[in-house]
Amino acid sequence: MAGEEIRQDARTVEQIVDGMSLFDDDLMSMVFDGNIEATELLLKIILKKDDIQVISVVGQRELQSPVVGGRDIRLDILAKDSTGKHYNVEVQQKPEGAHIRRARFHSSMMDSRMLKAGQEFSELQDSYMVFITRTDIFKHRIPIYTINRHFEETNELFDDGSHIVYVNGNYKGEDAVGRLMHDFGCKEAKDMYYPELAKGVKHFKEEGGRERMCEAVEKYAKEYAKDYAKEYAENARLNSLLESIRNLMKNMKLGAEQAMNVLGIKEQDREILQKRL
Repeated sequence: MAGEEIRQDARTVEQIVDGMSLFDDDLMSMVFDGNIEATELLLKIILKKDDIQVISVVGQRELQSPVVGGRDIRLDILAKDSTGKHYNVEVQQKPEGAHIRRARFHSSMMDSRMLKAGQEFSELQDSYMVFITRTDIFKHRIPIYTINRHFEETNELFDDGSHIVYVNGNYKGEDAVGRLMHDFGCKEAKDMYYPELAKGVKHFKEEGGRERMCEAVEKYAKEYAKDYAKEYAENARLNSLLESIRNLMKNMKLGAEQAMNVLGIKEQDREILQKRL
Protein backbone atom coordinates (compact mmCIF):
# COMPACT_ATOMS: atom_id res chain seq x y z
CA MET A 1 0.00 0.00 0.00
CA ALA A 2 2.81 2.41 0.92
CA GLY A 3 4.61 1.61 -2.33
CA GLU A 4 1.49 2.44 -4.32
CA GLU A 5 1.15 5.79 -2.54
CA ILE A 6 4.79 6.62 -3.36
CA ARG A 7 4.19 5.77 -7.03
CA GLN A 8 1.06 7.96 -7.08
CA ASP A 9 2.96 10.83 -5.48
CA ALA A 10 5.75 10.47 -8.04
CA ARG A 11 3.22 10.51 -10.89
CA THR A 12 1.61 13.63 -9.46
CA VAL A 13 4.96 15.42 -9.32
CA GLU A 14 5.71 14.36 -12.90
CA GLN A 15 2.32 15.71 -14.05
CA ILE A 16 2.95 19.01 -12.27
CA VAL A 17 6.34 19.40 -13.97
CA ASP A 18 4.79 18.54 -17.37
CA GLY A 19 2.25 21.34 -16.86
CA MET A 20 4.77 24.00 -15.82
CA SER A 21 5.78 27.02 -17.88
CA LEU A 22 8.06 30.00 -17.27
CA PHE A 23 5.13 31.64 -15.44
CA ASP A 24 5.88 29.16 -12.63
CA ASP A 25 8.61 30.72 -10.51
CA ASP A 26 10.34 27.42 -9.68
CA LEU A 27 10.95 26.63 -13.36
CA MET A 28 11.65 30.24 -14.27
CA SER A 29 14.26 30.64 -11.53
CA MET A 30 16.06 27.44 -12.56
CA VAL A 31 16.07 28.32 -16.26
CA PHE A 32 17.53 31.78 -15.65
CA ASP A 33 19.88 30.93 -12.76
CA GLY A 34 23.39 31.57 -14.10
CA ASN A 35 21.96 31.86 -17.63
CA ILE A 36 23.52 35.09 -18.95
CA GLU A 37 22.22 34.58 -22.51
CA ALA A 38 18.57 34.12 -21.53
CA THR A 39 18.66 36.96 -19.00
CA GLU A 40 20.15 39.40 -21.50
CA LEU A 41 17.44 38.47 -24.01
CA LEU A 42 14.71 39.00 -21.42
CA LEU A 43 15.97 42.40 -20.25
CA LYS A 44 16.76 43.71 -23.72
CA ILE A 45 13.20 42.96 -24.90
CA ILE A 46 11.39 44.26 -21.82
CA LEU A 47 13.50 47.40 -21.29
CA LYS A 48 14.07 48.05 -25.01
CA LYS A 49 17.82 48.40 -24.47
CA ASP A 50 20.14 46.56 -26.85
CA ASP A 51 23.33 47.43 -24.97
CA ILE A 52 22.64 45.48 -21.75
CA GLN A 53 25.52 43.16 -20.86
CA VAL A 54 24.62 40.92 -17.94
CA ILE A 55 27.63 39.82 -15.87
CA SER A 56 25.82 37.82 -13.15
CA VAL A 57 22.39 36.32 -12.52
CA VAL A 58 21.12 34.16 -9.67
CA GLY A 59 17.74 32.54 -9.12
CA GLN A 60 15.91 32.32 -5.80
CA ARG A 61 18.19 34.80 -4.02
CA GLU A 62 17.12 35.54 -0.46
CA LEU A 63 17.54 39.07 0.90
CA GLN A 64 17.27 39.35 4.66
CA SER A 65 15.82 42.40 6.32
CA PRO A 66 18.36 44.56 8.18
CA VAL A 67 15.71 45.03 10.88
CA VAL A 68 15.27 42.41 13.58
CA GLY A 69 11.89 40.80 12.97
CA GLY A 70 11.61 42.53 9.58
CA ARG A 71 10.31 40.83 6.47
CA ASP A 72 12.77 38.91 4.28
CA ILE A 73 12.21 38.40 0.56
CA ARG A 74 13.19 35.73 -1.95
CA LEU A 75 13.85 37.01 -5.47
CA ASP A 76 13.04 34.92 -8.54
CA ILE A 77 15.93 36.51 -10.47
CA LEU A 78 18.59 38.98 -9.36
CA ALA A 79 20.90 40.18 -12.12
CA LYS A 80 23.67 42.74 -12.51
CA ASP A 81 25.02 44.28 -15.71
CA SER A 82 28.45 45.57 -16.74
CA THR A 83 27.62 49.14 -15.64
CA GLY A 84 26.57 48.09 -12.13
CA LYS A 85 22.80 48.31 -12.64
CA HIS A 86 20.75 45.77 -10.67
CA TYR A 87 17.64 43.94 -11.94
CA ASN A 88 15.06 41.99 -9.99
CA VAL A 89 12.63 40.01 -12.18
CA GLU A 90 9.58 38.35 -10.64
CA VAL A 91 6.84 36.23 -12.23
CA GLN A 92 3.40 36.29 -10.67
CA GLN A 93 0.43 34.09 -11.50
CA LYS A 94 -2.00 36.15 -9.39
CA PRO A 95 -2.45 39.97 -9.31
CA GLU A 96 -2.08 40.18 -5.53
CA GLY A 97 1.46 38.81 -5.84
CA ALA A 98 2.48 41.89 -7.85
CA HIS A 99 1.05 44.56 -5.52
CA ILE A 100 2.44 48.00 -6.31
CA ARG A 101 3.79 48.37 -2.78
CA ARG A 102 5.62 45.08 -3.16
CA ALA A 103 7.53 46.71 -6.00
CA ARG A 104 8.46 49.56 -3.68
CA PHE A 105 9.62 47.13 -0.98
CA HIS A 106 11.71 45.03 -3.36
CA SER A 107 13.34 48.16 -4.78
CA SER A 108 14.27 49.38 -1.31
CA MET A 109 15.75 46.00 -0.38
CA MET A 110 17.93 46.05 -3.50
CA ASP A 111 19.02 49.65 -2.94
CA SER A 112 19.99 49.06 0.68
CA ARG A 113 22.66 46.56 -0.42
CA MET A 114 24.32 48.59 -3.17
CA LEU A 115 26.39 51.03 -1.11
CA LYS A 116 29.23 50.15 1.20
CA ALA A 117 30.30 52.20 4.22
CA GLY A 118 31.88 55.45 3.09
CA GLN A 119 30.40 55.49 -0.41
CA GLU A 120 28.58 58.61 -1.61
CA PHE A 121 24.84 58.43 -2.33
CA SER A 122 25.62 59.61 -5.87
CA GLU A 123 27.35 56.25 -6.40
CA LEU A 124 24.07 54.37 -5.97
CA GLN A 125 23.44 52.49 -9.21
CA ASP A 126 20.13 52.26 -11.09
CA SER A 127 17.77 49.48 -10.06
CA TYR A 128 15.00 47.87 -12.09
CA MET A 129 12.11 46.02 -10.48
CA VAL A 130 10.36 43.98 -13.18
CA PHE A 131 7.11 42.08 -12.62
CA ILE A 132 5.93 39.68 -15.31
CA THR A 133 2.27 39.02 -14.50
CA ARG A 134 0.09 36.28 -15.97
CA THR A 135 -2.75 38.74 -16.57
CA ASP A 136 -3.05 42.41 -17.50
CA ILE A 137 -3.41 43.69 -13.93
CA PHE A 138 -3.77 47.37 -14.93
CA LYS A 139 -6.26 46.54 -17.72
CA HIS A 140 -5.06 49.05 -20.33
CA ARG A 141 -4.29 46.28 -22.85
CA ILE A 142 -0.72 47.42 -23.45
CA PRO A 143 2.32 45.11 -23.31
CA ILE A 144 4.49 47.02 -20.83
CA TYR A 145 3.87 49.53 -18.04
CA THR A 146 6.94 51.59 -17.09
CA ILE A 147 6.93 53.60 -13.87
CA ASN A 148 9.44 56.37 -13.13
CA ARG A 149 9.24 59.24 -10.64
CA HIS A 150 8.63 62.77 -11.93
CA PHE A 151 8.00 66.31 -10.66
CA GLU A 152 4.24 66.85 -10.52
CA GLU A 153 4.50 70.61 -11.10
CA THR A 154 6.68 70.44 -14.23
CA ASN A 155 6.21 66.80 -15.31
CA GLU A 156 10.01 66.52 -15.64
CA LEU A 157 11.73 63.27 -14.78
CA PHE A 158 13.03 62.91 -11.22
CA ASP A 159 15.98 60.78 -12.21
CA ASP A 160 16.83 58.94 -8.99
CA GLY A 161 17.66 55.72 -10.85
CA SER A 162 14.70 53.73 -9.51
CA HIS A 163 12.61 52.03 -12.20
CA ILE A 164 9.57 49.75 -11.94
CA VAL A 165 8.23 47.79 -14.91
CA TYR A 166 5.18 45.56 -15.25
CA VAL A 167 4.89 43.18 -18.21
CA ASN A 168 1.43 42.07 -19.32
CA GLY A 169 1.72 38.30 -19.65
CA ASN A 170 -1.60 38.17 -21.49
CA TYR A 171 -0.25 40.30 -24.34
CA LYS A 172 -0.39 38.42 -27.65
CA GLY A 173 1.12 40.86 -30.16
CA GLU A 174 3.33 39.80 -33.06
CA ASP A 175 6.26 41.84 -31.75
CA ALA A 176 9.20 40.83 -29.54
CA VAL A 177 7.23 41.24 -26.29
CA GLY A 178 4.35 39.18 -27.67
CA ARG A 179 6.70 36.37 -28.69
CA LEU A 180 8.41 36.54 -25.29
CA MET A 181 5.09 36.20 -23.46
CA HIS A 182 4.10 33.38 -25.81
CA ASP A 183 7.27 31.55 -24.79
CA PHE A 184 6.59 32.16 -21.09
CA GLY A 185 3.25 30.40 -21.49
CA CYS A 186 4.62 27.37 -23.39
CA LYS A 187 4.73 24.00 -21.66
CA GLU A 188 7.04 22.46 -24.26
CA ALA A 189 10.33 23.82 -25.55
CA LYS A 190 9.52 22.84 -29.14
CA ASP A 191 6.71 25.42 -29.23
CA MET A 192 8.91 28.39 -28.22
CA TYR A 193 10.27 31.17 -30.45
CA TYR A 194 13.48 31.99 -28.61
CA PRO A 195 16.17 29.27 -28.48
CA GLU A 196 17.79 31.06 -25.50
CA LEU A 197 14.69 30.20 -23.46
CA ALA A 198 13.80 26.90 -25.12
CA LYS A 199 17.20 25.41 -24.29
CA GLY A 200 16.72 25.95 -20.55
CA VAL A 201 13.12 24.77 -20.52
CA LYS A 202 14.05 21.61 -22.42
CA HIS A 203 16.88 20.87 -19.99
CA PHE A 204 14.70 21.14 -16.86
CA LYS A 205 11.58 19.51 -18.28
CA GLU A 206 12.86 16.91 -20.74
CA GLU A 207 16.56 16.27 -20.12
CA GLY A 208 19.11 16.02 -17.31
CA GLY A 209 17.62 18.79 -15.18
CA ARG A 210 14.16 17.21 -14.92
CA GLU A 211 15.06 15.25 -11.78
CA ARG A 212 16.15 18.46 -10.07
CA MET A 213 12.91 20.12 -11.15
CA CYS A 214 10.85 17.23 -9.74
CA GLU A 215 12.76 17.44 -6.45
CA ALA A 216 12.01 21.18 -6.22
CA VAL A 217 8.30 20.59 -6.83
CA GLU A 218 8.19 17.79 -4.25
CA LYS A 219 9.98 19.96 -1.67
CA TYR A 220 7.56 22.81 -2.29
CA ALA A 221 4.58 20.45 -1.93
CA LYS A 222 5.85 19.21 1.44
CA GLU A 223 6.44 22.76 2.70
CA TYR A 224 2.97 23.76 1.51
CA ALA A 225 1.45 20.77 3.31
CA LYS A 226 3.20 21.78 6.56
CA ASP A 227 2.00 25.38 6.24
CA TYR A 228 -1.52 24.19 5.47
CA ALA A 229 -1.50 21.91 8.51
CA LYS A 230 -0.39 24.79 10.74
CA GLU A 231 -3.04 27.08 9.28
CA TYR A 232 -5.71 24.39 9.73
CA ALA A 233 -4.71 23.86 13.38
CA GLU A 234 -4.74 27.60 14.04
CA ASN A 235 -8.20 27.98 12.51
CA ALA A 236 -9.48 25.08 14.59
CA ARG A 237 -8.12 26.71 17.76
CA LEU A 238 -9.73 30.07 16.93
CA ASN A 239 -13.05 28.43 16.00
CA SER A 240 -13.07 26.65 19.36
CA LEU A 241 -12.51 29.96 21.17
CA LEU A 242 -15.19 31.59 19.05
CA GLU A 243 -17.73 28.94 20.03
CA SER A 244 -16.89 29.42 23.71
CA ILE A 245 -17.30 33.20 23.43
CA ARG A 246 -20.66 32.85 21.73
CA ASN A 247 -21.89 30.40 24.38
CA LEU A 248 -20.93 32.78 27.19
CA MET A 249 -22.54 35.71 25.41
CA LYS A 250 -25.75 33.73 24.90
CA ASN A 251 -26.01 31.87 28.21
CA MET A 252 -24.48 34.41 30.59
CA LYS A 253 -25.66 37.52 28.73
CA LEU A 254 -22.11 38.87 28.51
CA GLY A 255 -20.66 41.27 25.99
CA ALA A 256 -17.86 40.10 23.69
CA GLU A 257 -15.11 41.78 25.73
CA GLN A 258 -16.49 40.39 28.97
CA ALA A 259 -16.62 36.88 27.55
CA MET A 260 -13.03 37.13 26.32
CA ASN A 261 -11.95 38.39 29.74
CA VAL A 262 -13.59 35.41 31.42
CA LEU A 263 -11.80 33.04 29.04
CA GLY A 264 -8.47 34.83 29.46
CA ILE A 265 -8.01 35.29 25.73
CA LYS A 266 -4.71 36.87 24.69
CA GLU A 267 -4.63 40.33 23.15
CA GLN A 268 -3.26 39.16 19.79
CA ASP A 269 -6.27 36.83 19.35
CA ARG A 270 -8.91 39.37 20.33
CA GLU A 271 -8.83 41.46 17.17
CA ILE A 272 -9.11 38.34 14.98
CA LEU A 273 -12.00 36.97 17.02
CA GLN A 274 -13.84 40.30 17.09
CA LYS A 275 -13.92 40.27 13.28
CA ARG A 276 -15.40 36.75 13.26
CA LEU A 277 -18.17 37.43 15.77
